[in-house]
Amino acid sequence: MTAGSRLDAAIKRVVDAGNCSGCGGCAQLDSGIRLQLDGDGFSRPERVGESDAAADSVSRFRSSCPGLTVRAEKPRGSRRHPTMGSYVAAYEAWATDEAVRFAGSSGGTLTALAGWLLETGESSRMIGAAADTDAPRRTVAVQITTREDALRLAGSRYAPVSTAAGAGALDASTVFVGKPCEASAVRALLRSSPATPDSPAPILLSFFCAGTPSQHATDRLVESLGVPSAEPVESLWYRGRGWPGRFTVTRGDGSTASASYEDSWGSTLGPATQWRCKICADGVGESADVTAADFWRPDSRGYPDFAEGAGVSALIARSLRGQDLIARAVSAGVIVARPIDIDDLAGMQPLQRDRRTTLLGRLLGAIASGARVPHYRGFGLLSLGLGRPRESIRAGRGTLRRLRARRRKDV
Repeated sequence: MTAGSRLDAAIKRVVDAGNCSGCGGCAQLDSGIRLQLDGDGFSRPERVGESDAAADSVSRFRSSCPGLTVRAEKPRGSRRHPTMGSYVAAYEAWATDEAVRFAGSSGGTLTALAGWLLETGESSRMIGAAADTDAPRRTVAVQITTREDALRLAGSRYAPVSTAAGAGALDASTVFVGKPCEASAVRALLRSSPATPDSPAPILLSFFCAGTPSQHATDRLVESLGVPSAEPVESLWYRGRGWPGRFTVTRGDGSTASASYEDSWGSTLGPATQWRCKICADGVGESADVTAADFWRPDSRGYPDFAEGAGVSALIARSLRGQDLIARAVSAGVIVARPIDIDDLAGMQPLQRDRRTTLLGRLLGAIASGARVPHYRGFGLLSLGLGRPRESIRAGRGTLRRLRARRRKDV
């Protein structure tokens, strides 16, 4: 077998098991692979051209694919929080530029950092995600080179996109902004590269992620707002332009239709996330240098309050390099950052906290159903699960029941 055919077989096993996150890392190993939407509305690798896979492509795939293995990073100088991951420092933060703060999903900090790196020339390009200019309902990976472009990209995209696939050659002149699984894949690929194992790495920025919804969910949401699928739209954004911001679609005539964050994510997008995201050990971006999250205000029950307000980020410096970046950005007047106790952030993120502490049960439930699951190393899932035995058992039983029901339906 050729290297390309062996790589195809390895990728197929991950996809068939339902463990592909759609990150696009595999496309870095073979230019004949492209990530495209499948029938369920998720981004999946397909063979579209001749293979140029190297002899070590399969071993690199096995060590970097988030559908096979994810390792918790433990950078030099960091400490470890059981649910928020490794960190050097944590901050409450926001962009000093009000336009950036307004446009961003939560305080505009990642936009501000990336834009500043491009403006100063410290980074020559940024890899990220944006609405497709020809079809704004869709999301695509993009490369930009200016602060103005970074501002144009501000705001979350709750849709399939394979940012790691569009990264090209990555070096210290690049700032990469992607989902936790994409940051994990990029970090692992750089580590396994025979050409650049010791070369300066790009700056990796990530964010807390609750999962990737199907593209079909976006299409249903747009139609529910009275915009038929055949009607062209001028723009579509999921969040930002306020905090948390509204899901908004702009028609060709300039009129808009929108839904609140609670209604868009809670009712339509959130329930449509792919299976791999439901068994994710790292929704908090542990492989990045800096990770951003919403620093929600608590309501009377202690849960996030989604009332509109000025955006506030939580920033986690996961490496000394990330801490240095944040400190320099503060000194330059790009962001405001105030130290916080990382336990306070954990309290503001019940979804991420609870998902990690009960993941052991879901993984065991999936295995009991006959499913294959990724290998997670260094996340402390055993001790976390044993610390919440009732919740873990309940999660395991629920997962087993749902997977068995799905299997009966598919037969």
